[in-house]
Amino acid sequence: MPRLFTGLEIPAEIGQTLSDLRGGLPGARWIDPENYHVTLRFIGDIDGVAANEIASLLFRVNRKPFEVALQGLSSFGGRKPRAVVASIAPSRPLIELQAELERLMQRFGLDPEGRKFTPHVTLARLRDASNQDVADYLSVRGYFPTSSSAKADDPSIPEPPVMEAKAAAYQISAFRRYDGLRWVGAVPPDARACIPSASIHSLQFP
Repeated sequence: MPRLFTGLEIPAEIGQTLSDLRGGLPGARWIDPENYHVTLRFIGDIDGVAANEIASLLFRVNRKPFEVALQGLSSFGGRKPRAVVASIAPSRPLIELQAELERLMQRFGLDPEGRKFTPHVTLARLRDASNQDVADYLSVRGYFPTSSSAKADDPSIPEPPVMEAKAAAYQISAFRRYDGLRWVGAVPPDARACIPSASIHSLQFP
């Protein structure tokens, strides 16, 4: 059975920028750039019939395109860091889209998602990485400007001594349904509706 989740695709140019931040962290298993995404709702292991029913529910989503902005790097796991991620600005359109998907999945019969939605792109899984190693990595690589960066509004803010990334914001016009980390179907290189197996559609926002 396929393992499904809904998510936003990362454009190639931003994926390339994020991939340049790999390295320099002991114990990190870096994610391949083609697998970068923003998970909206994990669905789980379901059969083909259920997957098609979920696809029908997802076609009810009707939202305007909106901008997604990256805010820099951080880590998950607290004292036992388990992942390095690129944080995504929790804009109102993004939060509302995720909330709608959550309602649809509960209507389908899935259990409520137990974790708070924290939009991000996972860059690395960590194993036996120390807090100090992660802190050192983030101090060097953890900042990059976005279209809403405070630096853009206040030239008196000094530049931090870290690597800068470019193209840290992009427009979302659809979302995907993923089968594991394998995208199914030929789609344009922006965020598309992701769906598995033979039923290939693009869930576009109008």
